[in-house]
Amino acid sequence: MLKREYPRLGETYYEQTLPNGLTVRVLPRQDFSKVFAMLAVNYGSVDTAFSCNGRHYRTPDGVAHYLEHKMFDLPEGDAMEQFSRLGASPNAFTSYAMTAYHFQTSENAEECLKLGLRMVLTPCFTQASVEKERGIIAQEIRMYADSPDSQVYERLFANMLRNHPCRVPISGSLESIQQITEQTLQLCYDAFYRPSNMILVVKGNMEPETVLRLAEQAAADTCYAPAITDYGAPEPLTCASAETVRQMDVSMPTFQLAFRCPDVSKGDATAEIAGDLAAELLMGESSALYQRLYDAGLIDAGFSAGYESIRGLAMISVGGDSRDPYAVRDAIWQEAERMCREGFAQEDFLRLKKSAVGRRIRDLDGFDGTCYRLAAYYFDGVDYFDFQAAFDAVTPEDVMQVLKTCFVPERTSISVIEPRKESL
Repeated sequence: MLKREYPRLGETYYEQTLPNGLTVRVLPRQDFSKVFAMLAVNYGSVDTAFSCNGRHYRTPDGVAHYLEHKMFDLPEGDAMEQFSRLGASPNAFTSYAMTAYHFQTSENAEECLKLGLRMVLTPCFTQASVEKERGIIAQEIRMYADSPDSQVYERLFANMLRNHPCRVPISGSLESIQQITEQTLQLCYDAFYRPSNMILVVKGNMEPETVLRLAEQAAADTCYAPAITDYGAPEPLTCASAETVRQMDVSMPTFQLAFRCPDVSKGDATAEIAGDLAAELLMGESSALYQRLYDAGLIDAGFSAGYESIRGLAMISVGGDSRDPYAVRDAIWQEAERMCREGFAQEDFLRLKKSAVGRRIRDLDGFDGTCYRLAAYYFDGVDYFDFQAAFDAVTPEDVMQVLKTCFVPERTSISVIEPRKESL
């Protein structure tokens, strides 16, 4: 296996791409007892329109999430129960851009990895099991519909965008999941669950050669190209609508703001860093704006901001609880305008850059977060461990460009969940 060393981080991983296209990365930690493994698929909720084998398909919303649920079915029974008997804690998630299956264990690591690989590489769909899962997923959708935290975020996307599939909740809708059959799941599995469209990342007390051997035994030798996705025409950078408001059972208004940013090309890590640094300079915990908003009681410790990029969509999102979300939005606009006019201190830029690099280095202690980032960035064409070089490349001018172009009214959308008004 190829050994990749990162002396500035004190990190090393071993990598090999199998003949079938599956990429394997191992971060050995012999001084730890536990093992964390993640098998990620470059397939998320936005991948509903695609071409495969010369044909174009448009599948119902929510298939990726539905498929995640059904992959725990094996011919002999439920994989969750088998993981439990082996002493492991398994789980999975579907995001807009990725589906991932993972487990953590301090015993029987080889058997657990065999099971995890077989589970994801062995589809088992029956009409009866697919129908049974429909009710479970419908209950989950209803739960999200009653959750203010979910609704404020989902409504922001629906409000901000015109046609991009991020407008649709990851789980789909009660109507869309009725259209999903075992044939639908098999079609999407065949199109996306191909080794060349996956990455296996393992961190912990396992030898790289052992992981590679198990991966070679589990996956077929044939290499197939994955489907070609279609997200429609590029979205304009202006938001479709400036605001959306809903009343729910909350004691204080909660909100999410989006400031649209230009989409970035695959393999570009600097846009995220410039966006995060702009948000930190403008409204991070050490900023003057944050202190003013906090002292005025307009935000609390849950207030946060950061850059996000999802398949043709990039934005800086800001959110939390506030008695007046619109005052927070207006204050951000005003502070961005002032900062563009007056500039910011070079020492503040360097301090925040150094602080951000330090946080990322500390985060490498986490097994699950490291594996997740290595997988997600891999699908975006970036080696996550190159982040120090990416930070070095970002300049104050890059950050100022974000402040000038993104924090403006026409690129802003706000989603607010208000307390219910008492009926008269």
